[in-house]
Amino acid sequence: MKKLMEQIIKFGFVGFLCFFIDYGIMVLLTERFAVDYLISSGISFTVSVVVNYLLSVTFVFETDKSKNKIQEFVIFVFLSIIGLGINEVCMWAAVEGLGIHYMISKIGATAVVMVYNFVSRKIFIEKKS
Repeated sequence: MKKLMEQIIKFGFVGFLCFFIDYGIMVLLTERFAVDYLISSGISFTVSVVVNYLLSVTFVFETDKSKNKIQEFVIFVFLSIIGLGINEVCMWAAVEGLGIHYMISKIGATAVVMVYNFVSRKIFIEKKS
């Protein structure tokens, strides 16, 4: 149980950093360059996925060192694409359906996707004991 709690804390730190990368790029693209919020959110999410992968396999999840890293990254990206879909649906529902500002909506969407990410990566990326 202690190991799981340490892992959740590390995941939280990585997620916190990647959230700021994701959020910062999204706001920059939307506010500074007038990119539609759904497009900028998708771009920022993609950049944060790459950073998240590198940090996750280095600091959070114990991965199988003999496993093909390209295959592992492809699985990570596939799981992240599902997360992106969840993110976009949450963003769209909050902004268009509930009238919540996109910057606030992003925080809620991130919380939902963070839970999905931890569980899916624990199942599919972490080395099986």
